[in-house]
Amino acid sequence: MLAGALLIAAPSLAHAAKRTHSTAQKGGDPVILTHQPGSGLDAEARKLNTDDLAAAARHHETPLILIGSAPLSPDGKNIALFVQVQSASLCGSAGCSTDVYLKRGNSWSKILDSVSGPISLLSTTHGGMRDILVDSSDRWIWKNGTYVDTLTATDLPGFKTSIKRHQAEMRKKGQAVPQ
Repeated sequence: MLAGALLIAAPSLAHAAKRTHSTAQKGGDPVILTHQPGSGLDAEARKLNTDDLAAAARHHETPLILIGSAPLSPDGKNIALFVQVQSASLCGSAGCSTDVYLKRGNSWSKILDSVSGPISLLSTTHGGMRDILVDSSDRWIWKNGTYVDTLTATDLPGFKTSIKRHQAEMRKKGQAVPQ
């Protein structure tokens, strides 16, 4: 079953490696994710992702767990654990997502949830932590104990009105409308 997981992961890994290289050329330090079975970080990653592992098991899959670690603070004291769980049921059209955890005392806290694409650590900092660049254009900065996205969503004129109009039509037809 592991061979199947490796086959699923191989195109994703090759694609990610190619994209990471171009991101690194823009000044960031790429976060390299590798398969480290039996290591201490692998054991931690498995504990932190028990729900994803259980979901994959329900689909009779043995996921590939990729991990990496890097200091987030310039002084090197705040170490992050980057975890990507790869399986057919857990990865989508944007690839496989990566979660980022920060060691706080004896436990890990999730500080960045489900980002997709190559990850680089930038030399710029906010709140004493390095900025994170995802997929070469999505910059995350440290604010109030977690990372926040700097991308702003574009407001589409009339979009909300269009949704309300569509929901009203669904109600007229007796269809359920999610709240």
